[in-house]
Amino acid sequence: MLFDYTQTDPKTNYKLMSQTIIPRPIAWIVTERNGVVNAAPFSYFTGLSSKPPTVIVSIGHKADGTPKDTLRNLRETKRGTICMVGPDQLEKMHYSSKALDEGISETETFGISLCRVAEGFPPMVEGSPVAFFCELFQEIDLPGSKTIPLVLQIKSQYLTDAIVVDPERLTIDFEPLARIGGSYALLGERLDAPEIP
Repeated sequence: MLFDYTQTDPKTNYKLMSQTIIPRPIAWIVTERNGVVNAAPFSYFTGLSSKPPTVIVSIGHKADGTPKDTLRNLRETKRGTICMVGPDQLEKMHYSSKALDEGISETETFGISLCRVAEGFPPMVEGSPVAFFCELFQEIDLPGSKTIPLVLQIKSQYLTDAIVVDPERLTIDFEPLARIGGSYALLGERLDAPEIP
């Protein structure tokens, strides 16, 4: 089957992309504004470059057309904390995708514990194996899109000690949660890279 994206609608494109560009890491983005901590999950997120160290995330709008809280907060405060999600956090992460009114914190509503690690940045979700403390680097204008791609620069990174299997070589091993279409998955079996002749 060949799909011509000039003829398909955005809903079809989303179905095609979200089930074939896989697995996509899913992470909470924690922002803070006017004393309210917002923690929302995003799966249109990935690493972009190591120099400068950046990630990219696409953030949409609410049903009424206003920017999602995460987008508004990043635009205003320029800072966010990206927390990778472990398997034991699946339920709370999924709950936190529910749209809440402005000023209502997902962390309080769904009992998501937080801890402060990096000064000047929003807190991270307690128990997350990895967290990136980021500043807004660039907003990308994507004509016709309902989502806004944001480039975030990583200023510091947290790793829980348990996932650093070889501190000398900085070898990291953990089981992050991924998004596959409307479902979640773990990486499962890993394959060794073959020797290049």
